[in-house]
This record gives sequence, C-alpha cells and structure tokens, in this order.
Amino acid sequence: MSSELLVDVSGGVAVLTLNRPAQQNALTPAMASEIGASLRRCDNDDAIGAVVITGTPPAFCAGADLSLKVGEVNGLIDPAPFRIRKPVIAAVNGHAVGIGLEIALQCDLRYVARDAVYALNQVRRGALADGFAHWTLPRLIGSARAADLLLTGRTFDGDEAYSLGIANSCLHAAEVLPTALEVAHDIAHGSAPLPVALSKRLLWEAPTMDPDTVGRLETELNDYVAKSADGGEGVAALKDRRPPKWSGSVSGEWPAWDGITGGKERPGLD
Repeated sequence: MSSELLVDVSGGVAVLTLNRPAQQNALTPAMASEIGASLRRCDNDDAIGAVVITGTPPAFCAGADLSLKVGEVNGLIDPAPFRIRKPVIAAVNGHAVGIGLEIALQCDLRYVARDAVYALNQVRRGALADGFAHWTLPRLIGSARAADLLLTGRTFDGDEAYSLGIANSCLHAAEVLPTALEVAHDIAHGSAPLPVALSKRLLWEAPTMDPDTVGRLETELNDYVAKSADGGEGVAALKDRRPPKWSGSVSGEWPAWDGITGGKERPGLD
C-alpha cells in the first residue's frame, strides 16, 4: 500500500486509514483501488475477524479530490465494504462529505464524531450522489429522510446523523476510533466467524426478501453452521463456563450462496 492508505493488522482486526490529512483525506482513484484491494485481502484472510476504516485526523474523508475532473473518482470501491464477508466498521472521526459519507454508508456499523460535518452534497455541485447512496441510505433511514438529504444536499452534524439512524453512536472525535476498535475486537474474538459472516450477508439481503424466505434461510443456515467446525463449540463453552475457542474458517466453510455478488446456486440451502 502507498502512504495514502495505511494498513495495520493486529489482534485479528485490520485498520485501513485514509492518509492525506493535508487534503482532509480527499479520495483519489488510486486510494479507491487500494481500499478495494485491501478489503479483498481481508475477506480472504481467516486471521482477520473485523475491519475498521478511518481517516488520519482532522477528517474522515472530505469527498473526492477537487483537483480531479468530475467523474474521475466515485464511491464505487471494488469490492464495496458490504460485499466482503467480514464486518466492516466506519470510524468516522471527522468530516465525511460526498464520497466520504458514501464509504461510511457502505459499512456495517458507523461511529461518528459529534462536531464533524456530514453531507451528500453532490446535487449542490451539479451532480448526484453515487457510491450506492440511493440504495444504502434509504435502507438505513427510510425513503423520506433519504430524500431530504439527497435532494437538498444539506449538511448535518453527528447528533443528527445518530438521530436519523445513520450512526450507531455519536461521540467526541477522539473517542471514535477507540470505540470502533473495541467493537471490532469484540466481534473478532467473541463471535463465531462463520455465523457472523452469514448474518452480515443475510442482513444486507433480507430487505429484498419476503419474511418466509428470510425465516427459511435462517433455519437452513443454522443447520449449515451446526455442521461446521464451530458447530458445537458455543454450547460446549457455555457448559464448561469458559470462553469459546473458535476455529472455523469463513473462506474454507463458506456455502455456495452469494446472492449479493450474483451467485445463483445455493447447495445445501435450497
């Protein structure tokens, strides 16, 4: 990775840090490509249980690099954070505008700084929000509230982000990354990796399904994980009054089911 994206892996958690502080971590095509490459590696590495995306202070990401032509960089990171199987947490420790906020919306959890500025302001620049914003934002806060933010392009602070339902928590800027890391380590060490990965995938897919389909998949996926490496470990640990010792492999035990990325076959699930 270049110096514009710092990658640190420690204790089962990967931290990806946007690192252009003089430009408020404004995104370039090279940075977007590096984020995608890093996420892909995290997806395939069973030693990584969770991912945190943050920015070098004072910002998280103030949007696209304004020195670039319109359309030269967008929020379409490949793969998007919601597409990988590991939980991705956005530690939004400062301003997140345009593409910056779109990246956070693609994550599974968001912890935001109270005094920072947030906006999907592309309509005020003669463009429209991209980076899946018209898909992620209504899922989080509903169509009416999403229309307010997307059609006006107005700014809002961390308290409103939390009240709208965009953020899981609103904190002082200095508390954002430590809080995100605490949650990431708790997931990486406390939760069984395969059920977490499958639950993440189902959470993103369930809004497009009817209740009966979701209920059926929950049952079938539970039957599937019961036969996995960690199938009996949770109950055994509970009976023995000890922490569980997870040994499962997301990459090695993943079922042939991947609706978000276009997979059609679901052996063992249909």
